[in-house]
Amino acid sequence: MLRRLFPESLFPRKLDPTAERRVRLAQARAEESVIRAHVDNALMFVDTLAEDLSFDRAIDTYIRVMGIPEPLASTVATRTLVVLGQDLVPYRRRAREGAEQTDDDTRPKLRLDEASDGRTRIRRA
Repeated sequence: MLRRLFPESLFPRKLDPTAERRVRLAQARAEESVIRAHVDNALMFVDTLAEDLSFDRAIDTYIRVMGIPEPLASTVATRTLVVLGQDLVPYRRRAREGAEQTDDDTRPKLRLDEASDGRTRIRRA
């Protein structure tokens, strides 16, 4: 009897792929907005409590007071620390300092040929 009232065509159990994609994109945008709002509020919390607490304790306090569950709490804490770090050492200054060094000094040399030679020796043995 319920099948006559609620046929599958009106309430499908699974969305078609394009609708599923739109729902996932909307969900991702909503989650990013929530994270951004928490980061902004956590930064305001850090500024407000700067005289009383260190920034990491202020962030932990914000997360605890707001009751933010994991894994969202870790994401908010990490992104808040990233923003605070950018204020301490701006990217442009780091990029300028890094440009003075050559790429050979800053990056380890990749040895892909040696690694592939080692794998083929192991396979042949």
